[in-house]
Amino acid sequence: MTLKVRARAAEGKPGRLSMTCEVMALARGHTEDGDGPNLRKNPMSPTDTVRQFMTLMEPLDYDAALKLVSDTCEYTNPPPFGTVHGPAAIRAVLEPFFAPTRENEFKILREAASGPVVLFERLDRHLFGDKWVELPVTGVYEVHDGKITYWRDYFDAATILSQLPAA
Repeated sequence: MTLKVRARAAEGKPGRLSMTCEVMALARGHTEDGDGPNLRKNPMSPTDTVRQFMTLMEPLDYDAALKLVSDTCEYTNPPPFGTVHGPAAIRAVLEPFFAPTRENEFKILREAASGPVVLFERLDRHLFGDKWVELPVTGVYEVHDGKITYWRDYFDAATILSQLPAA
């Protein structure tokens, strides 16, 4: 990475300089003269992709969140929930669970990543009526080409089921 500094005389203030700094990444496809793709178009890191997915899921923005999931993504929850594949199937699992929630928070407590694999230790909080239900979860994700291709949550199903309000 290089740092370019451009200086010019400040308007109406002789002897003073106004400075503008530009930071340019000289990564593959990027040149000092600004040719090459815009840095903002580069894909997010796997960790950033998963974090963005979780952020979009808090308000239950399924349409936006599931754009970050591959067509063949494998999503697994502990029994009795099981494994499904693809955005439509993931939505079919999540929507009925989240339908009665008034608010959701996914607090990321710890994270680790190695290449495309991301692990998040989370505290998932769901507001059912006037009661917050908390579920400790560890999520394992794999991200390729900016899309989540594998997602497995580990949690004690009895913990969440015992806290849900009676229907």
